[in-house]
Amino acid sequence: MMRFLHSSDLHLGKPFARFPEDVRGRLRQARMEAIPRLAALARAHAASHILLAGDTFDSETPAPATLRQALNAMAADPAIGWVLLPGNHDSLAAGALWDRLRTWAPPNVILAMDTGPIAIPGAVVLPAPCTHRRPGRDLTADLDRPTPADLPRIGLAHGGIIDFSGAATSEDGVSAVIPPDRAARAGLAYLALGDWHGRLSVGSATWYSGTPEPDSFRHPGPATANLVSRDGVTPLPSGSLDWSRLVLDLAPGDDAPARLAALLPPLAARAGTMLLVAAGGRIGLPGAAALDRAFAAVAPDFLHASLDNGALFPEPGPGDLDLVDRAGALRAAADRLAAEAADPALAAETRATAARALGLLFAFATAADA
Repeated sequence: MMRFLHSSDLHLGKPFARFPEDVRGRLRQARMEAIPRLAALARAHAASHILLAGDTFDSETPAPATLRQALNAMAADPAIGWVLLPGNHDSLAAGALWDRLRTWAPPNVILAMDTGPIAIPGAVVLPAPCTHRRPGRDLTADLDRPTPADLPRIGLAHGGIIDFSGAATSEDGVSAVIPPDRAARAGLAYLALGDWHGRLSVGSATWYSGTPEPDSFRHPGPATANLVSRDGVTPLPSGSLDWSRLVLDLAPGDDAPARLAALLPPLAARAGTMLLVAAGGRIGLPGAAALDRAFAAVAPDFLHASLDNGALFPEPGPGDLDLVDRAGALRAAADRLAAEAADPALAAETRATAARALGLLFAFATAADA
């Protein structure tokens, strides 16, 4: 009976360089812990194999400890088979990587390094391994090769889809070469794809599973793996951390701290949440400063939290500039920024920059009174 898990894009060893070191360590560990979580899902749902559709590793030269720990985690349950496909980040061009994997892989790990068919219970897997980071051609073009007629044919590939309108669905935006009807052309019961980090259906038989552990704010919703059987495709929750991008649209007179508080997840969920609040709209200078203070007060609750107020336009109300200063250099700077922010002859980006600078100046000048 055909029953397997489809996942991809673990990106083990990803550096997450834009975050503080303690956060980077937690994010890397969560990716490694995705392996036993996937194995637990496979056991719970009687799946014989886990198909990883590329980019198991983030680079062509992962640390030996990253390789060994990943393989050891896969070896923990010999009854579950793993099929590892080279992706664009860990392509076959990384000869030393795949030589090490060949040497260290336990018996239940199959390296899909060529296009030869791989038998799993109730189906045959047809791999299309990435030869280079940018192969420049459709590696799924020969998935129509013959297989035993009585077994469902499962394609396993990594790359972007070109949809029927000509738009690209790929993580890097440039490597889309796979046609959306490849499954039908090749007679596939299912085409398991990697590259796109969110779960996405491209027709009933072609799926991106998405990464099993979220790694950016780009793809909303929980991370999942696909359980595939003759009964269909079922998403199974697989992530341990939440990447949450919240939109806060403000208007003059809004109580910004209250609006922020209403958006935030409950306290119990915050320690495992990467939070990005995108604030926009128009608000008075005191409201913008109050928002900054309210955000700073709750930020330590989260694994990591950031406030993007690039689209927020702080506006001075009557008497606001007097709170900066009634005279002197600070008041002169505030008057100039307020004039630039309100000048219709200036470019919109220049006006927005002046407004944000005025908001920062107001927050700085009034911080002692808050």
